[in-house]
Amino acid sequence: MDWGWQNRMGRIFPAPTKRTVMLAVDHGYFMGPTHGLEVPKETIRPLLPFCDALALTRGVLRTSVDPGTSTPIVLRVSGGASIVGEDLSDESLTTSMREAVRLNVAAVAMSVFVGSAHEHSSLTNLGTLVDEGEELGMPVMGITAVGKELQKRDSRYLSLASRICAELGAHVVKTYYCEEGFSRVVEGCPVPLVVAGGPKLENDQAVLELAHSAIEAGAYGVDMGRNIWQSDHPVAMLQALRGIVHDHLTVSEARTVLEEARAGRTPSSSRRPVPPARA
Repeated sequence: MDWGWQNRMGRIFPAPTKRTVMLAVDHGYFMGPTHGLEVPKETIRPLLPFCDALALTRGVLRTSVDPGTSTPIVLRVSGGASIVGEDLSDESLTTSMREAVRLNVAAVAMSVFVGSAHEHSSLTNLGTLVDEGEELGMPVMGITAVGKELQKRDSRYLSLASRICAELGAHVVKTYYCEEGFSRVVEGCPVPLVVAGGPKLENDQAVLELAHSAIEAGAYGVDMGRNIWQSDHPVAMLQALRGIVHDHLTVSEARTVLEEARAGRTPSSSRRPVPPARA
C-alpha cells in the first residue's frame, strides 16, 4: 500500500504496540439521542485525549469535534435504518468516499449483515467501498453487525462474517466477542480485528474482563461506546481499557487504574512487556 494508506493505519494503530482503543460515538445514526450521547460535544470533549481513534458520523464530526484535534477519525459511511424500523439490516452507503477525503479522516467504516435479508447488498457495498478506498489510500473497516438477532454472536457466525469482510478486502474488521472459540475468530481473520463493546454490560468488571479476554485471544484492540460513555466514570474507564490494550495489564491491575482515576489520582499502571501484534 502507498504511504498515505500506511500513515492512516499507523495513526489508528499507533506504535509501539500497534493496537488501538477506539471510542465509538456513532450510535445516534440509528438510535438518536441515546443516554450519554444527548449532546455529543459534551461527551466527546473529556474523552478525546485518551482514545487512539474516534468513530463517528460526519454530522457529529462537523458539529462536535474540535478541528484542531490530532486524534484520527474513523468515519461511519453506512446507515439508512433506525431502531423504530422493522429491519436494522436495511442499510446502504450514506456518505461518499469523496466526502471522507474532504473531511481528512483516517478510515471509513460500514456495517455488513451476514445472514440477513440484505446480506447481498451490504456485502457488495463493502466491495465497492474497498475499491474506492484503495484508489485513494483510505483504509476500510467492515463491521459485522447482527441487528436485533443477538443469538448469532457465536464463534461460528463471527468467524464467517469476519472472514467474509476480510475476503472482500476490508483492511480492518470490527466484530463482537464470544466466550467460546473467540481465538478461532481471530485466527480466521487475516486482517486486524477489533472488538465491539456491544450493549451496556452489567458492571465495570465485565467490561474489563471482555477487553482483557479479547486482547489475550489476539484482538488488535477494542472499539467501545456505551460501556465507556454510559459508565459512571467514563474517563477512568477509558484509562483502564488503555492499560489492558497497550500496557498488557491484568483485569485486577486495570481495576486499580480505574479506581485511582475515579479518585482523581494519576493512575500508576504496572507496565508489562507487550507481546507484538500478530503479523
